[in-house]
Amino acid sequence: MILSSLWMLVGIGGQALFSARFLIQWLASEKRGESTTPVAFWFFSLGGGVLLMIYALHVGDPIFMAGQGFGLAVYLRNLHLIRKRAKLSEATA
Repeated sequence: MILSSLWMLVGIGGQALFSARFLIQWLASEKRGESTTPVAFWFFSLGGGVLLMIYALHVGDPIFMAGQGFGLAVYLRNLHLIRKRAKLSEATA
């Protein structure tokens, strides 16, 4: 029973992080006055995606795993590109 509740918390926590990214993106866009995707969006996507992947592995759902796996690759790639751009900017400054 307790273990089941812990797994449910992992799933809910992952979904909460994943959902919070939209709030972050919305607030950043409102502040800027135009649509924007802040770096925090990608970190929340990654954190939520990792927790949801762990949950998907636990429940053994291959469709859920495939969806999360693809998403994780996209989030990591975007964070890599952001870091690469930041390093390039530092080098030219």
